[in-house]
Amino acid sequence: MTKNPWPVPAPQLPDSVHPVLAATVRAAADAYGRARRDFTRAELREEVADGADGTPTMRVDALVEGAIAEAAAAAGVNLLSEEAGFLDNGSAATLVVDPVDGSANASLGVPLSCFAGALVVDEEPVEALTVWFDTGRAWSAKAGEPAAFRTTGRTALKGASVCLMRPKRGTEDAWMRVANQADRIRVLCTSCLETMLVAEGSVDAFADPGSDTHRLMDLIAALVTLPAAGGVLLDLHGRPLTFGPDLSRRWSGIAAATPALADELIATILG
Repeated sequence: MTKNPWPVPAPQLPDSVHPVLAATVRAAADAYGRARRDFTRAELREEVADGADGTPTMRVDALVEGAIAEAAAAAGVNLLSEEAGFLDNGSAATLVVDPVDGSANASLGVPLSCFAGALVVDEEPVEALTVWFDTGRAWSAKAGEPAAFRTTGRTALKGASVCLMRPKRGTEDAWMRVANQADRIRVLCTSCLETMLVAEGSVDAFADPGSDTHRLMDLIAALVTLPAAGGVLLDLHGRPLTFGPDLSRRWSGIAAATPALADELIATILG
């Protein structure tokens, strides 16, 4: 199988991004670019280990996470990542990251994958950054401060544009209930990127219709970014998204332009 011929651009970061987040995402983008240059699509997709979260680790994940771990150690912050788990560097600050969200896309050359991370200080997320690898587009936000972008403000599911996770066993009926109400459905296979599309107003909502797929690093950037853009991030069953090193915890994330739309999505999914 051939390699992906397209270079990975440098992240387009605003000057206000925290230096730790900036350093780690640049390391991630550089590592992903080298991986696409040096390995075939089949090699990047190969499962090379079992991650700390209990799921297989693709080579593309391992290569990018390794570069992030080096950058985090150089900056003197702890790291919580899906493959390596918790790496304690003796700091009150922890970088929680999904090195490559949309790993299958990233390995095969589908240009829908991203870095997503948040800086957590004393168990409170204070700043988040998500970067779309193939474009360099970046969404940054600080807790308690308004972002430069806004959600659509939509309050009703009927006529909405919604991103959904692919229907998994046991969620098919809920998936169809949402699809039958919405105007347009997209399945992009990268939750972190899809929640940012909600935050910037490109789509109205994103939902996991009950599969409990998401880990902390899948949602923590959205937990900071969506409220800063006027939106909301909830769990389908009302479970709080809290910091902790236990990667066995799972959530069904609901990202929406408004609380009213999130509530209607949840009611529709639960039936």
